[in-house]
Amino acid sequence: MKLNEKIGGIDLDIVVTGFPGKSVCHGGLGWSTVVVLRAHGRIAVVDTGGFSMRTMLLKRFAERGLNPKDVTDLLLTHSHHDHSVNYPMFPNARIVIGAHELDWSLTVPWGETPVPEFYMRELKNYPKLFTAKEGDEVFPGITAYLAPGHTPGCVVYVLHTPDKDVIFAGDAAKNRAELVSGDTDMTYDAAVSKSSIAKIMELWRKRPGSIMVPGHDMPMVLENGTPTFIDKRDAAILAWYGDDMEQTTLFKLTV
Repeated sequence: MKLNEKIGGIDLDIVVTGFPGKSVCHGGLGWSTVVVLRAHGRIAVVDTGGFSMRTMLLKRFAERGLNPKDVTDLLLTHSHHDHSVNYPMFPNARIVIGAHELDWSLTVPWGETPVPEFYMRELKNYPKLFTAKEGDEVFPGITAYLAPGHTPGCVVYVLHTPDKDVIFAGDAAKNRAELVSGDTDMTYDAAVSKSSIAKIMELWRKRPGSIMVPGHDMPMVLENGTPTFIDKRDAAILAWYGDDMEQTTLFKLTV
């Protein structure tokens, strides 16, 4: 089940809900959240997912009557491949990324980080690039806030509506466990991440009913101060352990 509702006149559609886990012996899962917003005659996408999501994204966009060419604005929370690498899918979009994040991405050693080096180098010269700073309005009603830790230039986007706010935390707060504990996994600086999570929680508490959309988990609201899911998790792996393609084993990744 995916959250799809109109908030303050803005259509919010979580096309892919991120998953709060990592592989034990095969690297990161990279299942990140992808959101579509429709408002003011424009269509925005928050983060892009990774290569493995391309076919699925095309299918899910088509189900919604969308073509990636229709997207006018692409908001990237940070440069890691599972959030940014599909930006070429949206050839007509104005692309937003944190100014410091892009600068940092161009300095990382090649082949040593989750940054898609060549894609970031090309993005630097993209004609519709907008590099965001703290407090910039990057889309009507959406403000960028710096939230370093996972990467040095992570950005959190906050959609302000008359009814409530919607916070797109990216990987500055990847999942519910990070939001509740204040601790993080996969961060360049744990203390900086902890400070950013405190900032995100402050933004969340400002207005009752506001929605949190993490980079790798389901959307949440605060109920009596506790982050509570407002959606149903849908995640599974299908494996071929038999002798033909008809024999499959389903592993449900839900609790």
